[in-house]
Amino acid sequence: MVFGDLVLGSAFRNDGLARAVLGDVTLVPVSLTGLREVPSGAVCGHVPEDGATCDALMCPQLVGEGGARLDWLMAVMGLVPAAVSAGQGRVVAYVPKTSPRPQVRVDPGVLGEAMSELMACKGRFSPSASFARLDQILVRAASRHRARTAPAVPAIDAAAQVAQTRHPYMNYFTLVEQDIAFPRFDGTLSSTVTRAAFVSGDAVTVLPYDPPRDRVLMIEQFRFGPWLRGSGNPWCIEAIAGRIDPGETPEQAARREAVEEAGLTLGRFHSVGNYYPSPGAVTEYLYSYVAEADLPDGCEGLGGVEGEHEDIRSMIWSFDELMHAVRTGRLDNGPALMSALWLQAHRTRLQTGA
Repeated sequence: MVFGDLVLGSAFRNDGLARAVLGDVTLVPVSLTGLREVPSGAVCGHVPEDGATCDALMCPQLVGEGGARLDWLMAVMGLVPAAVSAGQGRVVAYVPKTSPRPQVRVDPGVLGEAMSELMACKGRFSPSASFARLDQILVRAASRHRARTAPAVPAIDAAAQVAQTRHPYMNYFTLVEQDIAFPRFDGTLSSTVTRAAFVSGDAVTVLPYDPPRDRVLMIEQFRFGPWLRGSGNPWCIEAIAGRIDPGETPEQAARREAVEEAGLTLGRFHSVGNYYPSPGAVTEYLYSYVAEADLPDGCEGLGGVEGEHEDIRSMIWSFDELMHAVRTGRLDNGPALMSALWLQAHRTRLQTGA
């Protein structure tokens, strides 16, 4: 389809979004009358409205794949191209197909990061199915954005070279496969190798601790990983944990998860560490905490978000019971083990309030 005077909304001021969808197409800022911008999903469309004005972007003629990619993205967001009248004459704008999608508010940097994965859905999933995946795509994009913007001093001042990227599996999580050559410590570049990683968003864990009562709250739930490995007991005892949503800090996510999983309000936070639990195969990055909390008798119970099919049991352990579980191997969850050992080292300080 060939587009003439094509009007795009303010979301396309995002360089990451524009490059992922349009490539090197030049967008010209314009001010239009007779159109109103309406949010739809993670972008904006337009509707005709007498007396309205809006700042927009004008796109030159798009032919073939460029137009098809733009059409597909806008269909994901519930928008379709239509000829409309503006003060300058007839233009083509994207208007809601029926009603606008629910607005998705997200940091511009995260939205730009999300576009490459979202556009990889084209040809594999329908626009509606792709929109249903958008929440988790944004979670993973927020993780990449967090990693790219964090201070880092690389061990080798050279970049890896990616020949090809594939997405053999895309759902709640994704699997990414790349043909990649990486810098070696001797100054040369490796031969091109194929590597794959399980891609998930950053997550947070928090171990609630009551200093006066010297006790912790643990949770227990069915975990698919141990089940698939063949464990005779796939119900894992853990610290409270969950994904960090776009726009959340790790501490905010931990406080939300404590309410969802255990009905618990947390007090002061203490950082245990930030780390990759399995960097050879998984992109997940964890932020682990111990948080002070009031844990009276009877505060344990059942929790979890019904819509997420969670079935979580919380339990109160004394500090001695926690250490016994560490020594005997009953506690075999990595972040929980790390948090328990951190608490062992800092318990006196927390009890004295130092």
